[in-house]
Amino acid sequence: MRSLNLLKICSLIGASAVVLGQAGLSGQPLPERPGASRPVQLSKPRVEPLPEAQWTDEHKKRAAQFVPAAARPGNSFRTLLNAPELVDHTMSFYRYVSQDSSLPPRIRELLMLRTAWLHGSDVIWRERVPSARKAGLGNELRRIAEGPSAAGWDPFEANLLRMADQLFRNSFVNDDVYRVMASRYNTCNVMDAGMTVADIASLALLYNTLGVQPDEAPAADRMPTDIAYKVDVPAREVVTLSIPRVEPMPGTGANNPRTFGLCAELAKARNGSTYVNSVSMLGKTGRERDRELLILRMGWNSQSEYEWSEHVGRVGGARKMGLPIERITIGPNAPGWDPFEANLLRFADELYRDSVVSDRTWNALSQRYDKRLMIDATITAANYRMISMALNILGVQVNPGEEKLPAVPAAPAQ
Repeated sequence: MRSLNLLKICSLIGASAVVLGQAGLSGQPLPERPGASRPVQLSKPRVEPLPEAQWTDEHKKRAAQFVPAAARPGNSFRTLLNAPELVDHTMSFYRYVSQDSSLPPRIRELLMLRTAWLHGSDVIWRERVPSARKAGLGNELRRIAEGPSAAGWDPFEANLLRMADQLFRNSFVNDDVYRVMASRYNTCNVMDAGMTVADIASLALLYNTLGVQPDEAPAADRMPTDIAYKVDVPAREVVTLSIPRVEPMPGTGANNPRTFGLCAELAKARNGSTYVNSVSMLGKTGRERDRELLILRMGWNSQSEYEWSEHVGRVGGARKMGLPIERITIGPNAPGWDPFEANLLRFADELYRDSVVSDRTWNALSQRYDKRLMIDATITAANYRMISMALNILGVQVNPGEEKLPAVPAAPAQ
């Protein structure tokens, strides 16, 4: 397993961060960053869990594959069964980050619970607490909600919590936090830590927006709501790293797979973008333009240059479609948008900023989208929020010849 030459890399990155600083982010027409207020939990489902009486053999096959034999499928799993192929892609990677990654169980649960707390997902919190207790975190559940500044944390674990907070708030991790993490962790540990946060973020956004209701649980296993919601992180140091934090594998081809290919088990488990780009009904019903609007707006909000470049260019083909790329950066209030397309951008903005989509925007898209399309629109934006986090923390570089993030446009006159 390849280890990181972190001291050298971080010293170089730190120099570039000081030069670019926060100036690179100032004045951009981005939505407010996540974490300003506690995410709102919906009181009823927008997509009902699929009753077991309606399960086909395909549904039963997924339950046998992903639900432990003695367990009853919960609301989250039964909601995903409305799109059976989505179960394959979400649950297989979730199983990797929650059971099979290179991290110790205690660290997995720490990162998953903190990410659930940040996104206001009592669904995920309740699902993870039994495993967290087995991993030795039973006495620290409230402290996880209190965050990295709470008294009593081991310094390294507090740093991991800071990593989760920075990814949530900034879509990025600053050098000091990354350096501490990588001083003890090898390449695959670092990737798995970042991907654990990113995957749980994606699931939380999906469950929140579909209105998945928490399963019944003892009071001690429910997410504490009497703790003040506070996300206190420094500003993002730099928009785009000028060198990678993890050097890709030698060879030709795109930098993304050559970076994650350093960790074979992780690379094999990552499959969310396959669903979005090849299985989702947005593509199968000729709505590729809608898909790319959601992806690019989320990439812009997260300031993920690699994601942006791939979907403007060779992967998404947004320029070839004739999408108004520069207008995407300005957002849903820019002149010229069709009202439905403006609501697609608003959908991405709300998911990014609020960890849930408002009733107004959900209902506006539902006028044209059926239940399956609403699910697929949600996972499209949520999955590319995950991808943005992962690419940003590792500093994956744009492939040669591809577009970088555009210059900051002026906001339109009101």
